[in-house]
Amino acid sequence: MTPGSIFAQAPWLFTLFYVLNIICLIHAVATRRGVLWIVFLGINLMFGGFLATLLYFFMEFLPGLRGSRRAAGVAVQRGVEAIKPLDTRIREAQARLDESDTLQNRADLAALLSRAGRQAEAQNVLDPLLRGIYADDPVVLLTSAELDLQRGQAADAEAKLNRVDLRTSAATRTRSLTLLARAQEAQGKPETAETYQQAIQGATTEEPRARYAAYLVRQGRVEEARPVLDGLARTEQRATAFYRRQEREWFQLAAGLRRDLK
Repeated sequence: MTPGSIFAQAPWLFTLFYVLNIICLIHAVATRRGVLWIVFLGINLMFGGFLATLLYFFMEFLPGLRGSRRAAGVAVQRGVEAIKPLDTRIREAQARLDESDTLQNRADLAALLSRAGRQAEAQNVLDPLLRGIYADDPVVLLTSAELDLQRGQAADAEAKLNRVDLRTSAATRTRSLTLLARAQEAQGKPETAETYQQAIQGATTEEPRARYAAYLVRQGRVEEARPVLDGLARTEQRATAFYRRQEREWFQLAAGLRRDLK
C-alpha cells in the first residue's frame, strides 16, 4: 500500500500530516534548527510528503519538548525555593548538614549565610573543609574565595583561586577565572583584562562578558566596551526564553551599561 492510497482512504490523515508539517516548519524557523531542516520541511509542505515531517518530529521537536518540560520542572523547583524566606532556607540547610555532613551541604549552607550577610558564620562553616581532605576541592575554594571578596580580602581570594584546577569542568573554569579577575581588579592589577578575556573563552554563563564590559567602562575604555556590549545584545536577541531568564542578571547589567553610554 502506497502513501497515496493510505491518504486516499483516510483523508484526515493527510490533514493531520499537513498541520504537523506546518507546526514543525514554524518550530524549525523559530528555534533556528538549520537551513536543511527548513528546506526539507518546505518541500514536504509543497508536495504533500510526510517523511521529513516524521523525522523532524521525532529527532528535533519531541526531544526538545521533553527537555523544555524538564527545564520547566527545575525552574519551578528553583522558584519555590527562591520565594522561601532566607532564614527558612538557612534553617533547612543547617538541618541537612546536621543530618549529613557532606561537602555540598556545607557549601550550600555557607552560600546562604553569605547571602544573608553573615560572612563570618559562612566562613566558620567552610573552615573544617579548608583544613581537611577537601582543602583543594574546587567547590570549597570557590565558595571561600567569594566570601573573601565580599569581605574585601581580595589577596586571600586570589591565593585560593590560583589553587583551583581549571580542568575540573567548564563551569568551574568560568567561575574561577571570573572571580580571579574580580580579585585582581580589586587590587588594581594590570592582568585583570587578560583574565576576564580568558574567562570569556568557553564560558558557561554571560557573567564574565558582562563584568568585563563593566570593568572596561570603569577604566574609561568605552570604545572597547561597546563591541562587548553589542555582542551581549545579539546573544540576548538570539537566545531562547529559558536562557534569557537564566542569564537575566547579566543581560540587565549589559543593558544598563548601554543606556549609560548613549
